Amino acid sequence: MADSDNSRTLPPVTRRDFHSLVAQSLPTYPELAASLTVPLDVCNDDLAFTVWGEWCSARQRLIESCLRQQGLETKLFSMVGSPLEAPEAWKAADEEVGYSEALEEERRAFNAEDEVAETLWDTPAGSIVGATAKLHAIVTKWQPSLTSDEYPWPQIRSVIADLLKIDVQMSFRRNGLQRVPASGTPTAFRGA
Repeated sequence: MADSDNSRTLPPVTRRDFHSLVAQSLPTYPELAASLTVPLDVCNDDLAFTVWGEWCSARQRLIESCLRQQGLETKLFSMVGSPLEAPEAWKAADEEVGYSEALEEERRAFNAEDEVAETLWDTPAGSIVGATAKLHAIVTKWQPSLTSDEYPWPQIRSVIADLLKIDVQMSFRRNGLQRVPASGTPTAFRGA
């Protein structure tokens, strides 16, 4: 069966969408999410940022296929127990619920996500947003949990938070704001 997702056109991700998504994935920095809700709907032409968007889509497909597979596995165990205890019953129930198919779908999704991740690592970032996107993908892909306190995850999340704040401040300056406070919220516009 052909994978039609490869030809799918992805919607453009705006800088504001990026900031919101990344800030939400940094649970140790809740104040960051509040400071990044300003309108920054400027598309970025950084190729790393574009590939990051593709990686996010691939990652979401992987998560969905993993959850589907786990649900079907749980259902199989409740129906027939362990495959070692009743291999024939497991096989029949598997065919009924589609567990093996879901397991194969998960494997394809994992390979697709891994392939896009490798492309992302190989794509040079051309901006703070691109570099932040790459760091976000690394943290999302490999940290043991969203709130892991093990080195180096809190430190990497801190760097991502710093980069997001810097990008917000630079965007305000480019868009004509007179002053950008530490909170990331604009206080005055030129001509206002």
